[in-house]
Amino acid sequence: MKTAIALIFVLCSINWAHSQRNNKAYTLLIGTYTSSGTSAGIYVYDFNSQTGDVTLKSKVSGEENPSYLAISNDGKHVYAVNEVSNGGISSFLFNPTTGELTFLNRVSSGGADPCYVSVDDKNKYVFAGNYSSGNLSAIPLKEDGSLGDGPQFIQHEGSSIDNGRQKGPHVHCTVLSPDNHYLLASDLGTDKVSIYQFDASNVSQPLSPAEPAFVSVKAGSGPRHITFHPNSKYAYLIHEMQGMITAFDYKNGQLIEKQLITMLSPDFKGKVGAADIHVSPDGKYLYGSNRGDANEIVIFAISKNGKLNYAGRQPTQGKGPRNFAIDPSGNFLLVANQNSNEIVMFKRDKKNGLLTPTGGNIQLGKPVCLKFVHVN
Repeated sequence: MKTAIALIFVLCSINWAHSQRNNKAYTLLIGTYTSSGTSAGIYVYDFNSQTGDVTLKSKVSGEENPSYLAISNDGKHVYAVNEVSNGGISSFLFNPTTGELTFLNRVSSGGADPCYVSVDDKNKYVFAGNYSSGNLSAIPLKEDGSLGDGPQFIQHEGSSIDNGRQKGPHVHCTVLSPDNHYLLASDLGTDKVSIYQFDASNVSQPLSPAEPAFVSVKAGSGPRHITFHPNSKYAYLIHEMQGMITAFDYKNGQLIEKQLITMLSPDFKGKVGAADIHVSPDGKYLYGSNRGDANEIVIFAISKNGKLNYAGRQPTQGKGPRNFAIDPSGNFLLVANQNSNEIVMFKRDKKNGLLTPTGGNIQLGKPVCLKFVHVN
């Protein structure tokens, strides 16, 4: 009897281990610029989070500059911006197992050069940020995941101190709060982060100004992307024009600034172009990309109170790290070097947060956005 029980235990352990290994499989989606003629559009790869191996599964052609992507919470739909002067948002049915993307429809983004798209957790709305026209849109979703009619458009106003880049508003991201109740929109042109209450039941006006309706940041800093800590208590904002990061306390739609820290090394004198920002899945480290002349990922340790401490920097082995992603297991960090047409892979040391190149690069024209989806 004991032998039989032991055998059952071993078999169950093997099955559990096998299922755990299967749970390490992800699909990697990549958005690109097609205007250069070196990219087809959206690419889908298998990604093994234990080995870092990637295998091309499918690709989608015919999309104009599908530079930034969003994936629905259930993993069944993908939304892509069409980053052109007459901006659009495209929707796709997505099969994470096969990697197949089936085009559903396309609608106007309501502005020029949309550079960011997000979708709420209940698949009710897609939010797009239009950079050049300085406005954002809330586009309703139909039951089949396609984009609906009657979007809400919100135009930002204002300017800031840099006459070259801040003569008008430039919305650079539309990020939902972890509780799905607020939308945060950073504006590089006005040096503000606007905060909107989100109510999907209000069909005509799902977004309304929160109280307060915005937070101002350092003049001339150019806020770009914002991300949340896994504990939902902290938010982090990267500033493109001055290469800095602001740490906020966050609660119920309110951002309270607690720290402003530079990404730049003390002896750096070159061009600055900070871009993307992400927190590791365990919440211990924050990473920010800096383009310009630096072309590096800057690493910060996150203290218990949410403040950042410099931990290191890693050259991206390419040019123009527009976007990067940490795989959900936290084992790897992948950098999209837009200007050198490659995605460079790094192994993460979970103890100290530092990065080591693996040599497992993907050669791809003008990569801009990387997104992971779990394969069940």
